[in-house]
Amino acid sequence: MAGGDPVWKKLREEATAAAGHEPVLSELIHMSILDCDSLESSLAFRISRKLGHHAVAEPYLHDLFEEILKANTYIGEQVRKDIVAIDQRDPASNGFLSPVLYFKGFQALTAYRIGHELWNQGRREMALYLQSIISQIFAVDIHPAARIGSGILFDHATSIVIGETAVVEDHVSILHEVTLGGTGKERGDRHPKVRHGVLIGAGAKILGNVEIGQYARIGAGSVVLNDVPAHVTVAGVPAKVVGKVEGDPAACMDHNI
Repeated sequence: MAGGDPVWKKLREEATAAAGHEPVLSELIHMSILDCDSLESSLAFRISRKLGHHAVAEPYLHDLFEEILKANTYIGEQVRKDIVAIDQRDPASNGFLSPVLYFKGFQALTAYRIGHELWNQGRREMALYLQSIISQIFAVDIHPAARIGSGILFDHATSIVIGETAVVEDHVSILHEVTLGGTGKERGDRHPKVRHGVLIGAGAKILGNVEIGQYARIGAGSVVLNDVPAHVTVAGVPAKVVGKVEGDPAACMDHNI
């Protein structure tokens, strides 16, 4: 990577320190990070270990994931921005090591990114297989055709659902039990479009082909059925505008409404 790879460098430094502090995890840390030659190799190892041992064996998944990650450099760029976003927004991360080794939201999102590339390559059965295993292992269900930008935080992540025609732009924070879904049996473009800088609180349901304007905040437990303007807070069932948003809600993670 031109100019070096500061994310990989910092991750290795944290891994070296952690292996010394917790010898019982030293083998895991070495195999997952310190014995790898790049972040892409590290992620291929870690995620294939999580998703293997089902219908498709781990060694095949490892080789497939590494091939996809190394051949499509845009995924590595997205992943690095995700790691930095988690470190900046989630006080539980304490650096880059936690997301890579332990945080299922990051791992599920990275696995989705591989599946999305497979979908775009026409390998749709494999992409759908990955979706089903990601959902089973991580409790995060993202259709591989959905389009998700970079700098994304899935905080806790359990029960996040993102439908086939959903769009999530860059720099978005989403908490657990969020659904970006449809409203019924309609086909075609039927899922939400979430613009840059949005914060979506825990348990919110955004349904239908609606637009969530940039830097909007969706209150926890809300049901959103209509477009949401930029720079506002909505809350309730059904959701209504309850205030203006100043600044960057995705970055500050302020859920006060």
